[in-house]
Amino acid sequence: MTTHQGPVQPTPTATTALRPVALDGVAFAADGFLGRWQRRNATGTLPHCVEQLEVSGALDNLRLVAGETTGEFRNMWFADSDVHKTLEAAAWQLTSDPNDERLRAFVDTTAELLAKAQGDDGYLNSYYTAVKPDLRWQELHYSHELYVAGHLIQAAVAAARAGVGAELVAVARRVADLVVDHFGTPDGPTPLDGHPGIETALVELYRVTGHRPYLDLARRMLDARGHGLLDGDRFGSSYLVDHVPLREADEVAGHVVRQLYLLAGMVDVAVETGDDELFDAARRLWDDAFGRKTYLTGAQGSRHRDEAFGDPYELPADRAYGETCAAIASVQWNWRMLLATGESRYADELERALYNAVAGSTSSDGTRFFYANPLHLRTGHDGSHEDAPSQRLPWYACACCPPNLARLVASLHGYTATTDDTGVQLHLYSAGTVRADVGEIVTRTEYPWDGRVELDVTGPAPFTLALRVPDWCAEVSVLVDGVPVDVRPDRGYVRLHRDWSAGATVALDLAMPVRVVTAHPRVDAVRGCVALARGPLVYCVEQADLPADVVLEDVRIDPTATVTRTDVPDVPVALTARGTVVPPDGDALYRTHASENAAAALTLTAIPYFLWDNRSPGPMRVWIPTTTTG
Repeated sequence: MTTHQGPVQPTPTATTALRPVALDGVAFAADGFLGRWQRRNATGTLPHCVEQLEVSGALDNLRLVAGETTGEFRNMWFADSDVHKTLEAAAWQLTSDPNDERLRAFVDTTAELLAKAQGDDGYLNSYYTAVKPDLRWQELHYSHELYVAGHLIQAAVAAARAGVGAELVAVARRVADLVVDHFGTPDGPTPLDGHPGIETALVELYRVTGHRPYLDLARRMLDARGHGLLDGDRFGSSYLVDHVPLREADEVAGHVVRQLYLLAGMVDVAVETGDDELFDAARRLWDDAFGRKTYLTGAQGSRHRDEAFGDPYELPADRAYGETCAAIASVQWNWRMLLATGESRYADELERALYNAVAGSTSSDGTRFFYANPLHLRTGHDGSHEDAPSQRLPWYACACCPPNLARLVASLHGYTATTDDTGVQLHLYSAGTVRADVGEIVTRTEYPWDGRVELDVTGPAPFTLALRVPDWCAEVSVLVDGVPVDVRPDRGYVRLHRDWSAGATVALDLAMPVRVVTAHPRVDAVRGCVALARGPLVYCVEQADLPADVVLEDVRIDPTATVTRTDVPDVPVALTARGTVVPPDGDALYRTHASENAAAALTLTAIPYFLWDNRSPGPMRVWIPTTTTG
């Protein structure tokens, strides 16, 4: 039987604490939260992306270069990457649905098109071939040529691991070999692209092929970065993550997606080469990103202007950029940090981003998307421009996010469970089955709506089953075959070591009380506000649950009152809290002595943030001013 590996597969000699369970070894149940998400991706998001490749002109650009059509180049200069990410999603999906002939035909015919569009020397980029053939490799601060190549390589890695698209693998290897030939020698051009992404792709291709020059070039790319060699005239060198040598960096900065993709590559190179100095830099940057520059939802990026990190604690709710691709990159980086160290904090942040920032980017039917993910949409917001719309859109001029979502969700079961010399570790909880060499775990749970996780465990020999206790969980209990077990979390995990050969049922109960959350006092933008959270989910108040005559910005919440569950259609767990509405006294913008109308009692309903904008467009906020706000 062929074993399909997932999107991250360190080699046996890599210095990692954990190893992913093979993609075939994890299957989400159709009625579980993650299983339903994957099915929606397969039936909604992925077909929608394939359709939009035709509508947007991304495939026609390749046909133009291949001589199959005439006309002009359309779309963004890096639109080829939309094709590549969709191909990657299709390859991962074919590991779950190998009999999907339409999807297999898409992979095969698109691979044939790419082969026809590819130059004799291996070069493949429709924009620079059709529009700027004389500037190939000459505008790397801007061109995204290596970024586009990286996504093609990642699609090929997925195809190789899925056992499909042999021609796609051949096309991508010709591109990778060209990149190595052009950039891989000390006396060659500096191997830098203004948009990182190829680094981790080259490492994964090395992991698939064993061809060392791919890994060596990835490391050279990292060491070349940070010396101001790229043209950063628009937003500066930090925007391109070229402002400080990576081994010396201690603060994340610049364009968030570029920074996080680069960090994923740093970890990949570090664990494959045993480079502790490089990994220590990644750890320092993680501490900065998640200690001072991450939103409650796991979103990152507080500045629209350059899609960038802000200053420490600069986290405005209404101006949050929180690009969807950044949340996806956060999942990818945190998974690599988790594999490298086995530390639960990385799984905690992966989960936070996944259930809030990533999940909230997509509509309930899987065909409409947010590019930016604010934590507050104001009353009267002008959502006419796609850079800051009032509701999800079916596609974008820069369409990086939808196919990126498709590829992540199609491979999501590859981010669930790991093994080491002691046994199996479960990091994400959803109904389904995990099969590893040491045994099998069948999970039944309504997580994230309920904190009870029941597991049927079997195995031919003793092993340790490690179950993550999220950092939001203050109380945990465990039963084995109905008998309480006195265990204390060890480094974020409950660890159960026993002989499972006769089979046993484990019941893990993670307490999920509602949490009333406040921000660090230096987060000025939400001072005097609280947010509601339960389990891994952040909640929000949406205009759809307010009386028609109530303006969202006039609402306040009593932070001392008991928050209870309530019923809202299509929301498994909604919350209700006591609050007030306090309309302003007059229209004066500024006053010497602030005054307000009398407060009127109001019951507030809160729904999970990821479900907002699925009923009707309108204002929303996560951070709610309190009744004690002056």
